[in-house]
Amino acid sequence: MKKYVIIGNGAAAVGCIEGIRSVDKSGEITVISKENEHVYSRPLISYYLENKTDLEKIKLRPDDFYKNNSVKVLYNKEAVKINNDKKEVLLSDDKTVDFDELCVCTGSSPFVPKVKGMETVKNSFTFLTLSDAKKIEKAININSRVLIVGAGLIGLKCAEGILERAKSILVCDLATRVLSSILDDESAKIIQTKLEEKGLEFSLGNSVSEYKGHKAVMQNGETVEFDILITAVGVRPNVSLIKDIGGEVNRGIVVNNKNQTSLKNIYSAGDCTETIDFSSKTSKIMALMPNAYIGGKTAGINMAGKEEVFDNPIPMNSIGFFGLYAMSAGDRNEETADNIYTEKGKENIKKLYFKNNRLVGFLLIGNVKNAGIYTNILRNNIDINEVDLPVLEKEPSLFAFSKNYRRKILGGVV
Repeated sequence: MKKYVIIGNGAAAVGCIEGIRSVDKSGEITVISKENEHVYSRPLISYYLENKTDLEKIKLRPDDFYKNNSVKVLYNKEAVKINNDKKEVLLSDDKTVDFDELCVCTGSSPFVPKVKGMETVKNSFTFLTLSDAKKIEKAININSRVLIVGAGLIGLKCAEGILERAKSILVCDLATRVLSSILDDESAKIIQTKLEEKGLEFSLGNSVSEYKGHKAVMQNGETVEFDILITAVGVRPNVSLIKDIGGEVNRGIVVNNKNQTSLKNIYSAGDCTETIDFSSKTSKIMALMPNAYIGGKTAGINMAGKEEVFDNPIPMNSIGFFGLYAMSAGDRNEETADNIYTEKGKENIKKLYFKNNRLVGFLLIGNVKNAGIYTNILRNNIDINEVDLPVLEKEPSLFAFSKNYRRKILGGVV
């Protein structure tokens, strides 16, 4: 009987469990979970703070998920070292867990830059886990002045989640626009305007140079008083378990299209990994729940002895703030695109990026209806000669596909 060990307990781990069980119904599966929580959806923790969901609805799988899949979960346990020669994982309590096949799904950790006086701040938090959300929930009240350092996805979702719980929220960032790694200037301005209308304040192109207790001295010389500090400047993939034993690591753990690492019997999936972006053909980290799940399932199937590949991962973001939605995917490099289709409105932007007769990326602000069709075209590398391009550009629809393609791919729909 095979022994499977999964380090981590997020979407990638769920995929790995379900991948293993699709092939091997009886092997032993052990999950090592640093957190003391049933597997949950990380993107929903801001909605938990916003009272739009609760601790039950945030769960990624039902309570009986582990039992039904004969999985042993070691909660509150941290894997500190892998001994691949002995095929064992050393835990923080000095116990070991044996494995035949191992999958590292360690995710990422918040990056907290060293700023002078940081140690003088009492109510300082990050925002990545359910535990973080619970700590913020306990500390915040309607008189709290909140300073959020970081205007990326994590910082802005946190701001949305606590808006009704705080007196004021100021978001600062060295970048000159919000969501700078996802959006361009035009689309970022639309999102920022929506957030400002709801009461958020911004100080962009500016950050903290020093903390003096609950006062932040900004780089532009201003002083900001706050009661709660939330640092959300980014994350770093947790790669040390693989790096320490000589596995190939760049920014993330390098895996192939079977989600294998460079080490025998060791796989990896999720936000800690780096793989080939199908749209741009470059190696990168693509931290996204669907990619994590599919990568984990791919790893699990291969761990159990059956062949499976995940050869079309793409970077993708789907976010919403107060009813205004944004979605982006693929390669949106304007310099390398052959053509860019563009539509603009007050709260709407659509950009479709084409290269070599293929849709390679898109950006939508406002109307994201049926955007999955764009994603499907992108992931499946569909020649745009197979679609009615004017129809597709105006509104993603199955009827943009040629009749022949619909017959061949879409089950006879004409």
